[in-house]
Amino acid sequence: MLIVQKFGGTSVGDISRIKNVSKKVKAELDKKNKVIVVVSAMSGVTNQLVEYCNQVSTLTDNEALSEYDSIVATGEQVTCGLLALELQSMGYKARSFLGFQIPIITDSVHSKARIEEINGEFLLKSLEQFDVIVIAGFQGLNSKTNRLSTLGRGGSDTSAVAIAASVKADLCDIYTDVDGVYTTDPRITDKARRLKKVTYEEMLEMAYSGSKVLQTRSVAMAMAHNVRVRVLSSFGEVNESCGTILVNNNEEIMERRLITGISYSKSDVRLTLMKMPDHPGLSATIFGALANREVNVDMIVQNISADGKFIDITFTASKDELERAKLAIESIKEEVKFSELKIDDNIAKISVIGVGMISHSGVAHTMFKTLADKGINLLLISTSEIKISVLIAKEYGELAVRVLHDAYGLEN
Repeated sequence: MLIVQKFGGTSVGDISRIKNVSKKVKAELDKKNKVIVVVSAMSGVTNQLVEYCNQVSTLTDNEALSEYDSIVATGEQVTCGLLALELQSMGYKARSFLGFQIPIITDSVHSKARIEEINGEFLLKSLEQFDVIVIAGFQGLNSKTNRLSTLGRGGSDTSAVAIAASVKADLCDIYTDVDGVYTTDPRITDKARRLKKVTYEEMLEMAYSGSKVLQTRSVAMAMAHNVRVRVLSSFGEVNESCGTILVNNNEEIMERRLITGISYSKSDVRLTLMKMPDHPGLSATIFGALANREVNVDMIVQNISADGKFIDITFTASKDELERAKLAIESIKEEVKFSELKIDDNIAKISVIGVGMISHSGVAHTMFKTLADKGINLLLISTSEIKISVLIAKEYGELAVRVLHDAYGLEN
């Protein structure tokens, strides 16, 4: 078998944990499997590097973000070199590679670049020369400028899945500090239950809605290329019953669940442009400006005044993108003529997710009634075929997760 193993920041948090990772790699090599390893920076290192950048720059233009990428990518470079050294000390022929050496080609959007191409043949040939290769995750090469680029926070997940797709790996193991995907955050309720299998679609919605287990783009890539992904813990023995496997919609889950899980996000901000004169193309102008600044918008609501002359537009975005959103809105102030920009970060997004929702009614009613019974007011509502998301006051976030987990019987 050809296996890609990815180890997150907590898994490589210090030298003793890197030695533990080397044992996980050895276990696969002992089975005569071919192994490619992808690593994140040590836990806390990227946060420190980002803080250094924030102390000297506002990081609002692509040129500044190019330098930001050069700085924050160094964390992964250290980790992959250390792991390669440890594997060499164990007697294996190991070689570390940085993103530009393969190369992992990306687009030109620095700080959250998208992978365009990976030289899979180079990796396969390297595996003929070495017992194991270790790759720095989270980074690639800007195809237009030959500058180093990074894939956004959590981007090592995307690196691993993309590499697995490029070499047609049999399995992509994502090692983290939890032993799989749970019905909700087990730190919020001890009734949370590990899922043995979850569909790509459900995992995509869970990741997008706030679950921190996998990066959203890594799930989308796994689904697009049918990469078999397993999420499991770095801190225990691995066997066939461990972790959570991502599968196709109706492929391997015999008994369809109504609700699979509940996601909880505190990283959103609500922005409202107040009292704008209504005219065709207004929304296109607003969201075009946001798109030009690479701001991802989630929920959107438009309200019209009683006389039909003015509108308010409310939308949510990530707190990480707030400064870019404000710059985008300021750039069109004279064009859209909003009277006030209101910003609210005292919010939480709660999402109920499950493929079973497609063929069952009453899911929304259960959610709304359960929250109403606890006196929790809904600020915004958004739906898809397999997800219902609501925005509420942050102070009620964990309570909402617990009561909804009980209401849908997810502990069983």
